[in-house]
Amino acid sequence: MSSLKLENDRMILETDNPAGQMHSLYDKKTGRELLYQADQGWSGRNPTLFPVVGKTWKGGEYEWNNVSYTLKNHGLIRYEDLTGKVEDNAIVYTFDSNEETKARYPFDFHFEMRYSLLENGVHVSYAITNTGAENMPFSFGLHPAFRTVQNDDESFDSFSIRFEPAAPAEQIVFFPDLSPVRREPVELDTWKLSIPDIEEYATLIYDKIEAQSATLLYKDEPRMKMSFAGFPMVALWNAGKGNDFICIEPWFGHTDLEKTDAAFDQREGTMILKPAETFNASYSIESLG
Repeated sequence: MSSLKLENDRMILETDNPAGQMHSLYDKKTGRELLYQADQGWSGRNPTLFPVVGKTWKGGEYEWNNVSYTLKNHGLIRYEDLTGKVEDNAIVYTFDSNEETKARYPFDFHFEMRYSLLENGVHVSYAITNTGAENMPFSFGLHPAFRTVQNDDESFDSFSIRFEPAAPAEQIVFFPDLSPVRREPVELDTWKLSIPDIEEYATLIYDKIEAQSATLLYKDEPRMKMSFAGFPMVALWNAGKGNDFICIEPWFGHTDLEKTDAAFDQREGTMILKPAETFNASYSIESLG
């Protein structure tokens, strides 16, 4: 185990492996734990999705240079023990490709994730560098899970998520048989948390978003704000009936939602990182109240 901790006058952050995930983000002022505690229908917490979001439609299998490889759901990093340390008032986790990872993803990379406390939350930044000699195809996403209900007087459907700025987007509606998706124009504004919606769509996926933040509200009371400027997609997920957490997932790519003959580096949302180039992304979580 590699539990690491940061604390300021208001917030306490605790992280651990695998994946250097946040295990707790506690607000001493409000007495609230912001993060889902892996105590309901999902055993995950806050994995980083790299080098794929989801998986290929062939059970994670793909070909590269006429060699067959297989990646687990959401790639590599979520399953790995990262090297972590506290430095300069931040928690820093790093990971480098090795022979084991290259048996599943034949590219060299350096991964770095940094947690820095804000007055009322945390800022998380990522730097992924192509340390190899060839172009590296990849996608990247976040999967933070948040508590909604804090006591017996509250209910899941009394919460909502407000996206800002509100703007047109496309909802990608997909199907279990991997038949062609539907892209439906929507106004991405406010969503009232709804298990029936989760059961109907499995995951609510929005593409071509202009939203830069999502605020979780209990009735009209803002509880938490997640900022994710620069991400082109966001997904909302919950494990279904009997669960009251919510995942707000900004993505740069997505799982194969339909059957495709596209090469691994041509899958929708795939980015290409040239040798020695670094991809950067970040987001923040703020406690409100």
